[in-house]
This record gives sequence, structure tokens and C-alpha cells, in this order.
Amino acid sequence: DYVITEAGFGADLGAEKFLDIKCRAAGLHPAAVVLVATVRALKSHGGVAKPDLSKPNAEAVKAGAVNLARHIENLQGFGLPVCVGIN
Repeated sequence: DYVITEAGFGADLGAEKFLDIKCRAAGLHPAAVVLVATVRALKSHGGVAKPDLSKPNAEAVKAGAVNLARHIENLQGFGLPVCVGIN
């Protein structure tokens, strides 16, 4: 059996509360973390203004990947494998 929990908003808040508080209190032992990022979010973190997020911009996606890498680093601190899904 598998259980998947959506832990919230951001690896720096939702995941931390889930892994540090809820799992300890409930005796849960996750086997992995799935981090989902959207292309729009990557472009936004890459410096694209909101009205322009629907336009293709590979350079902004690359620039925004720096933020994604930091979230991955934060999650690796919990000692779990991290899988990234791009939506």
C-alpha cells in the first residue's frame, strides 16, 4: 500500500512542517519526497513579469532553476530521496 500526502506550499515551509511535526507526532516514516515545480514558477523565479509568464523563455527557466535547486538542497537535509516533477 502507498499513501501520498500533499504537504503544502514550498519545500521551505510545507515540507518542513510535515516532516518535522506531523510525521513525528503520527509516527509516520516517509520513504521519499516528490517536489513539483511548474514552468511558470521557474520563469517567475527567473525574473519574468507575471503578464509574460505564458510566453516561451528558456533562459528564464534556467535562471529559475537556481531556486528549484535550493529547494532540493533543503529537502535533501531530511535524508530522503528527492524526485522532481516539472508541470
